[in-house]
Amino acid sequence: MDKIEIKIQDHQHTFRDDFVLTDTKAFVHEESSEQQIRPNRFIDYPGQDAVKNNLQVYVAAARMRNRTLDHTILHGPPGLGKTTLAKIIAYELEAPFYQTSGPSIDKPGDLAGILAGIEPGGVLFIDEIHRLPITVEEILYSAMEDFSVDILVGQGPSARTVRMPINPFTLIGATTRMSSLSAPLLSRFGIQEHLEFYDAESLAIILKRSASVWDLELTPHGAMELAKRSRGTPRIANRLLRRVRDFADFGGVEILDEELVDLTLNRLHIDISGLDKMDRRIMRIIQDRYQGGPVGIEALAATIGEERATIEDVYEPFLLHQGFVRRGSRGRELTTQGIEHLNAVINLP
Repeated sequence: MDKIEIKIQDHQHTFRDDFVLTDTKAFVHEESSEQQIRPNRFIDYPGQDAVKNNLQVYVAAARMRNRTLDHTILHGPPGLGKTTLAKIIAYELEAPFYQTSGPSIDKPGDLAGILAGIEPGGVLFIDEIHRLPITVEEILYSAMEDFSVDILVGQGPSARTVRMPINPFTLIGATTRMSSLSAPLLSRFGIQEHLEFYDAESLAIILKRSASVWDLELTPHGAMELAKRSRGTPRIANRLLRRVRDFADFGGVEILDEELVDLTLNRLHIDISGLDKMDRRIMRIIQDRYQGGPVGIEALAATIGEERATIEDVYEPFLLHQGFVRRGSRGRELTTQGIEHLNAVINLP
């Protein structure tokens, strides 16, 4: 580690003066390689075994019957591969794939236009489906049940509803907030699967695959160390792998080993359990300001200066999963494991 640290410190604020941008193909290749790290088939998708095995059965059965797959909702914390799974389902069904998101659909006519353009048997993926406006959501009811869309023609007393048939399709929704979905919409999803945080072994497989796509030499110990500190989330694991690559390039290091991973993550203030500065700040505020809790989420958000939704969607799920924080009817409180962890990382910000 000393050798790497010296290299990075010696070259701080030093830039190559012989670097000239001559071809943008390098950037195009980089962008395409980012897409290549997404697997296309169930067999190449590590982890989430229960969900994956169930979906394989449903997809195979739909193909055997030559029918569309039942509408599917995938829910769980962000970054666990819901979009990737949706694309895999479409690939395994040999079906056209269409993608949009809840916030991007403002009016019922926007969704009606998307539905009208779907080919027979197509898969429509709506990310953050819980953020659809209620007027847009209502368009989905008849579309999901009867494969038709009710369109309002005209205005005022002369307005009338016209039912427009659409091609049979499968809707796949993804959400981080299952409780925000209305009961009428949720009941129309025949398949409902929850994605869990990944174990370190599955994340290490994902990291080795990503390293191979990016032409990086990542050692098994380096992959495992990075996996253990990636919050059980593939998106975070791949993001941290890019940062390790940056330190390797900057320090002139060719092999991404455990030593380099540890150096990089220490510089990013990511501790042995994958917690960052904000995670530890949340825990320390509960411990110091509120005597370990319980504390209401609104008071906690105001003290930290973060939005309630950010704490609930981004930070809290992993803290709960690790057993560092407990959530009850009176609010959040620090657990014994959480106190022990803070004592173990007392020197980190």
